[in-house]
Amino acid sequence: MKVAFATQDLKRVDAHFGWAKNIAIYELSPESSAFVEAIQFDGDLKEDGDEDKLAPKLEAIKDCAILYVAAIGGSGAARVVAQNIHPIKVNEPEVIDEILVKLQGVLKGTPPPWLRKVMNKGQERTYDFDEE
Repeated sequence: MKVAFATQDLKRVDAHFGWAKNIAIYELSPESSAFVEAIQFDGDLKEDGDEDKLAPKLEAIKDCAILYVAAIGGSGAARVVAQNIHPIKVNEPEVIDEILVKLQGVLKGTPPPWLRKVMNKGQERTYDFDEE
């Protein structure tokens, strides 16, 4: 699954989703993690009520299952959730590599129901019904 991180320095989750200069995207599995890409955003990113500035960011993370942010506004969170992406807010800047290691540990164990659901993002649902 792909995981996105709102970041100013590409090392830590330290940015508000709307104000982030960068979105770092990683591919994550229980066994490995790999950097996929960093998407840079220019222009006036400060808080201003301009919802249009979110469109390129939403497009950038459309294939991701999880988005880590330092903060996110209500309408931004609603738009992220509408794309079936689970936003996670960190209380203080956290190192991306450390988050990836923790998340891998959860994936190796028994992930909570919300995480099992997002892990299946983009995959076709299959149902296994026993014939009687």
